[in-house]
Amino acid sequence: MALSFLRPNVIARHVKKQFYQNKRNAGYVVLIPEIGEDADKNILLSENGLPEFNDITIEKCIAAISKQSLEYENGVQQIEQSAQNCKNAFVEIFQPLEKLDGQLELTWGMAKTLYLGNSSLMPTKSYIQIHERAHKARSAKFNSVPIFQSAVNEKNRLKKLTDEEQRLLDKYVLEGRLNGLDIKGAKRERLNNLLTSLQKERQMFRDKVNIANKVFASTVEDGSVLREFPESLVKAMAVNSDPFKGPWKVTLQPHIYEPFMQYCPDRELRWNTWQAYVQRCSNYVNKEIETSTNLEKIRSLRHEQANILGFDTFVDMSMETKMAGTVDNVNNILESLLESAKPMQEVEVELLQRFAKDRGFDSKLAHWDIPYWQRKQKWSLYNFDEDKIREYFPLPRVITSLFNLCSTLFKIQIVERTGVHTWHKDVKFYDVFDSSSNSPVAGFYLDPYARQDEKIRVHDDAGWHISIRNKSSVTGTTPLSALIFNFQAPIEGKQSLLSFKEVGILFQRFGHSLRHLLTKANYSEVAGLSNVEWDAAEVCGQVMTHWLYDPHTIHAISGHYKTDEPLPEEIVKNLQNVRGHMSGYNLCNELYLSKLDLELHSKKTFWRDVVRELWPQYHVLPFDKYDSHPLSFTKIFSEEWGAAYYCHLWSKMIAADIYSAFEEAKQGGEDVVSVGKRYRDTFLAFGGSCHPSEVFRRFRGRDPSPHALLNNLGLSKKIVEE
Repeated sequence: MALSFLRPNVIARHVKKQFYQNKRNAGYVVLIPEIGEDADKNILLSENGLPEFNDITIEKCIAAISKQSLEYENGVQQIEQSAQNCKNAFVEIFQPLEKLDGQLELTWGMAKTLYLGNSSLMPTKSYIQIHERAHKARSAKFNSVPIFQSAVNEKNRLKKLTDEEQRLLDKYVLEGRLNGLDIKGAKRERLNNLLTSLQKERQMFRDKVNIANKVFASTVEDGSVLREFPESLVKAMAVNSDPFKGPWKVTLQPHIYEPFMQYCPDRELRWNTWQAYVQRCSNYVNKEIETSTNLEKIRSLRHEQANILGFDTFVDMSMETKMAGTVDNVNNILESLLESAKPMQEVEVELLQRFAKDRGFDSKLAHWDIPYWQRKQKWSLYNFDEDKIREYFPLPRVITSLFNLCSTLFKIQIVERTGVHTWHKDVKFYDVFDSSSNSPVAGFYLDPYARQDEKIRVHDDAGWHISIRNKSSVTGTTPLSALIFNFQAPIEGKQSLLSFKEVGILFQRFGHSLRHLLTKANYSEVAGLSNVEWDAAEVCGQVMTHWLYDPHTIHAISGHYKTDEPLPEEIVKNLQNVRGHMSGYNLCNELYLSKLDLELHSKKTFWRDVVRELWPQYHVLPFDKYDSHPLSFTKIFSEEWGAAYYCHLWSKMIAADIYSAFEEAKQGGEDVVSVGKRYRDTFLAFGGSCHPSEVFRRFRGRDPSPHALLNNLGLSKKIVEE
């Protein structure tokens, strides 16, 4: 059964499975060997307590996870027995569970790190085995009625609890409720059957979309079409070994489709590709892989699941694990943002139409024209070209400056440690020191470069943060994590050069990792990134990216890799303009998808009717009657973002509001470093041990507002002050 608080797993979109397979019901995953010959000792750790990455094999991982999973399940059973006469749940239940968690989480985290860092050492099939076995074992405590009941009883005792203790109990109670532990008899049986059916429908939806992405192919013979294409796109589209000879193939895979729509000058080719993209999995294309039936079935099953668990809709159920708290709060924010974004979208599309007309485009702009002319306009207005400014962002300089910024703001030192076992020679290990401690408070691995056939590539997710080990005062462990990216490797003595977008990815992932590394919580179950509400989970990463629009920071991290000359002042000034370019249009699209998700999961209206009703409220361009985009909306139907797509936007809003405190300090009244300390003492220290609404109030002294986000996007002129 899916656990509501566990973050969406990184493997979800990479797993390739046979189409129309029979999905196995929840049960033991049989692994061979179930317990390996070395499983009696900790075979995966070296003497310094860090993973023995250079000596880890699939067999050792499987042996360790098998042994630890069995021990975990047996341990949960023993704790269940002691729960019957429990006098102090923290001492008798939750602290023993902490000890059980440690080893299993570490091995699981190591396997995930290898899977993303070197898939030749940890192929997908092997990782899926390990993941499913560990996931099933860890689920035992959240599916335990005695543990659930102990948490309920402890909450009901008239006893003063710390914020962290309260959050820990709340987590076990909520997980138990959402897993139906307080439901008995026929209802419980129906819930179990329903969740099995739901899992099957979601997998089928995913499989069909994956097939649809591969079915369409359009061949480009004329090399002149590719004259403005980035080299990486030309190589990705190449059919032959020589990428510059042609022909070239257009597919609907995101890493090809998205840049192709931006760079292709041939309008007919763009239209053909766009209509194939938005009609994926519809009856207009191929009835065998249509997903309309699966989509409606998923909606129906989710609605019934929510009803059984005592909620009116699936959205209401989803809000139990969100900072927003209620769908009304979400809708109020979405409407407030739309009020500013929609009028700006109308102006932006009109200006883009004029821009295109001045350059010989004599038609009315359509959906398939926007990405192309948007890119052209951005270059014309701001002389901004991602590939051309790479030379100013050599990776070593960017990393050093990022560490220096964190050192200044949060009073930490990040020091490389040599002689540590890693999974590749390019991987470095760093200790994190606190100003108040001589020993490291945390550590992390950094694996920066793309490696052909070794690393998983995903176009919209160019980096990962993996929590290998959580902080726990009970077991005396410090946080350990891995940051894995796919940046271009140094070539012939030339340093790795990052695009501005990649610099943003590095800052975002590192900011995200700080919440894990600098947590002060005592229980691993609520430490760092654990137990953070979904719509607050991306906040700390987003806060870090805002520093890239601070002139002092951008000057510190940039310098030409040959001459060290600074990034041209014109580009520095234009970075803010680039961020706000067509921001009304882009924001309206995110608002539309967020609202669509909420409507589909709160109403029973047929999906196409929901789309037709919502579209004109958010878009200036008319709806194309063949557009069937919900049928390939995998994030909400096959991944974990159902009734939660808005979370990305909510996190951005919270992050913008947090960063505005730093901006206010720069303008006088408070020292930036003291704001950094307050941020560290709240968002980075609490992690999931305090509700994010309360954490925000302790940092900002008020509730959040969308004004800072609108201001960053250049949309604040439309704000009507309350």
